[in-house]
Amino acid sequence: MIILEARNLTKRFGPPVGGFTAVDNISFSLQEGEILGLLGPNGAGKTTTLQMLLGLATATSGSIKYFGKELWENRSEILEQVNFSSAYTRLPWLLTVRENLNFISYLYKIPNRRERINRIKEIFQLNEIWNKEIMHLSAGQMTRLNIAKSFINSPKILLLDEPTASLDPEVASFIRDFLANERKQFQVSIIITSHNMSEVEELCDRVVFINRGKIIADDTPENLARTVEISRVTLFADEGHIQALENYCKKKKLVFAKDTARHITVDIKDKEIPKFLRGITQLKIEYDDISIERPSLEDYFLLKAKDKK
Repeated sequence: MIILEARNLTKRFGPPVGGFTAVDNISFSLQEGEILGLLGPNGAGKTTTLQMLLGLATATSGSIKYFGKELWENRSEILEQVNFSSAYTRLPWLLTVRENLNFISYLYKIPNRRERINRIKEIFQLNEIWNKEIMHLSAGQMTRLNIAKSFINSPKILLLDEPTASLDPEVASFIRDFLANERKQFQVSIIITSHNMSEVEELCDRVVFINRGKIIADDTPENLARTVEISRVTLFADEGHIQALENYCKKKKLVFAKDTARHITVDIKDKEIPKFLRGITQLKIEYDDISIERPSLEDYFLLKAKDKK
């Protein structure tokens, strides 16, 4: 079931002539219980899109519907069931963690308010910073607090901007597991922006890729990665065979790199790998070990990000 739908969404800044189009006629939807990655290079339009989805910025044209209802006509009702977190949000510095969460909770109609706040404290392990003022928190603690506050109203839809930025690997892993469990247990729908491609591959069912304000792809992480043709073959070879391998790569116009004395990488189209291995075998080029790295979502991201330049 579709619970969020953006149609022909456009946002322009400045005058009609000579202004800047940050988001250019994009359409996408979010299914109940789905985790959607919203990806793109810096300046692609991701933040502006999130701002429009939250009603913080007015679309120049297009529509946004939550639960089948227009956002601007039902904003208060809709935002009771939506929440947002960004690693870059700044909370009131002179208030403690406890005071911030208590204050934020009154933005929503939360039954058993004190019980919910204590539950959030427990889930996100905030005990050690509970009475600390925000100004004294580390970047990682701030990120954890921002995610914690986004669950204060038990939302049905979460919009998360870089949810694990600045977190150490252990806490980041906990957050990913928590998000996956919330989706599974409560059918929470989530939109995530992130520059951590392995995180997106792990969490997201689908990816919408934006560049220059336009959607250029909408597919699963696996299918997007498969559109990248180039794989990387890594070999460990003796010095006596490296020069022959380099000469072979130059002849075949393959990208050859030597990272260490014996560590060689060759970038090659996936379908050409068997032919490449037969070729070096025929030349009696020996190697001790070999690995083949297939394209990932990060390879896709890097390839499409170049289109911005």
